[in-house]
Formats: sequence, structure tokens, C-alpha cells
Amino acid sequence: MTTLRTAMTRVFVSGLKVQAQIGVYRHEIGRVQPLVLDVELDVPTAGAARLSETLNYETILAAARDIAAGGHIELVETFAERLAHACLADDRVTQAKVRVQKPLALAPDATAAGVEITVVRD
Repeated sequence: MTTLRTAMTRVFVSGLKVQAQIGVYRHEIGRVQPLVLDVELDVPTAGAARLSETLNYETILAAARDIAAGGHIELVETFAERLAHACLADDRVTQAKVRVQKPLALAPDATAAGVEITVVRD
């Protein structure tokens, strides 16, 4: 008989909306814009039965809001990296994939533009 076990758990939040001062163009400076975030975190939490044994989704929301509240950021790449590193502050997270979309960037010609990064713990 084969024994099965969970090798990794992927914790995710999709479509998280935050308002941030972001952009490099003159019309973006001092202006708040919407961002839509997707975050996937690999966490070895096999067999978790209590919240304390896994990663709480609310920590992702809190980190995104803190970054957005921290003042103007020029690039979506910078926002994505800061969020990935904030998620990796939890030692259990082995990999963070963060996608940041700016819905207004190419409107009305595109629904969004942005970036997706993956940061892996050494």
C-alpha cells in the first residue's frame, strides 16, 4: 500500500484590491490608483488542524495595506518585491509569487497591465 502525504500547501489570495500611490508619470504623482493583487505562498503546513499551524490570509492583506500606506512607489515591480519579502518574513514560507495589476494603466485598451514575480527562500 502506498502512503500519501502532503508535500507542500499553497496559501493564496486572489483579486485583493488596494489603493496605492504608484507610478512614474507626472499625472500619477500624488494620486491614488487601484491595484489588484494575486499572492501565492508555499508553506509546509501538511496536517495543520489549527490556524496557529498555518499562515493566516489576513497577514497578506495587512502587508499589502502597509506597503500601500508607506507612500509613493514608482514601479509595480517594487510593490511586488516588497510584498513578496513581507510574506517571506514568516520563516515557514518557502516561496512567494506575487502578481500586481494596474487596472487603469492602459485603460480602455486593456483590462490591466502589471508584473508577476517569484521569490524563493535560499
